[in-house]
Amino acid sequence: MPQPQAAASRDTKLAQLETAIGAVLRGKPEVVRMSTVCLLARGHLLIEDVPGVGKTTLAQALARSVDCGFHRLQCTSDMLPGDILGVTVYNTKSGEFEFKPGPIFTNFLLADEINRATPKTQSALLEAMNERQITVDAKTLLLAQPFLVIATQNPVEHHGTYPLPESQLDRFLMRLKVGYPDAASERDIIRNHALERASQMQPVLTREELLQLQSAVEEIRVDDALVTYMLSIVDETRSHDQLALGVSPRAAQSLYRASQALAMVEERDYVIPDDIKRLAVPIFAHRVVMHQRSGLAARSSEAAERVIEEILNRIEVPL
Repeated sequence: MPQPQAAASRDTKLAQLETAIGAVLRGKPEVVRMSTVCLLARGHLLIEDVPGVGKTTLAQALARSVDCGFHRLQCTSDMLPGDILGVTVYNTKSGEFEFKPGPIFTNFLLADEINRATPKTQSALLEAMNERQITVDAKTLLLAQPFLVIATQNPVEHHGTYPLPESQLDRFLMRLKVGYPDAASERDIIRNHALERASQMQPVLTREELLQLQSAVEEIRVDDALVTYMLSIVDETRSHDQLALGVSPRAAQSLYRASQALAMVEERDYVIPDDIKRLAVPIFAHRVVMHQRSGLAARSSEAAERVIEEILNRIEVPL
């Protein structure tokens, strides 16, 4: 259990982190909080929404808030796996082949409009996102820690997009939607758009401080009754008559870690049922697949979210 002084210092750092991100992404405190939770839970973040609402701004703000390495990829249909992982080239001076690392060798990787890359290129991220390593020319190369992929994508019905496969969606701990700002926030954005830019942000956390915060998440207590509650939700997704594919054990682990992170951000050393209910939709909805016979698109995000909310309303909350 953390000492009061250490807990106070931790809470101050977390408040500074959220303030810094919120200064760039105006009027979206819940989105800022959820992205902070994803960062602390060592998860990858998928931001899906229509163009122009601040997806890339949020991703850049989250990455630049920590004093770590940061690379951005603008995904296109002609991008190749080597453009992400790196390539092996022949050095005429030494007479040997040398590996030139790609942008994946960083701490924060922003894959902007990831679903504009072809499935072959998208798959280059699978091993990195799951195992924090890549394999090139039969050699395994470890990635830096922390390592976080922040991907943005347009809705799947937009032109020129390649839907992410279920195996890759499952590697994203959380999917967030930014949404349009309210009138007051949009007025502020219009008047001050040139003053607060993500590229001008100064880090508020060092790499070591972030790693310490991520380790502290594991100390948050989770009652066994809450674990049973989580598993009941997971089991319902696998047997629901509108879902062709329920969530995986990886998703259950993600919910567990994220609930610990949310509790810490909320300045508690224990998880409560509301943490789980608050996180279930952003963690589970992108992982399930709707039955075709339901009359809805298999990847309809709104329909999936409604099903998860229905399950939450059905499962009894532990006292």
